[in-house]
Amino acid sequence: MGRYSTISVPEKIKQALEKNKGEKEWGEYLMELYNKADMEKRRRALEKIGEILSEEDYKHMKESSERFKEEFRLR
Repeated sequence: MGRYSTISVPEKIKQALEKNKGEKEWGEYLMELYNKADMEKRRRALEKIGEILSEEDYKHMKESSERFKEEFRLR
């Protein structure tokens, strides 16, 4: 089993988190929260890119990436 650490948080926050985590272990619950936040951040970034780039921009980037993969070789 791994090492443990203590994180101090206000009581009201801990109570809210405990109520939400249910029977899960703290490590599992906090990792789940982290993963959800990370996925949401990624989703927002992709959404933002979608707002900025046109279909034509995306097409050129895809072609450029494919050409790079085909032409790049380590010697």
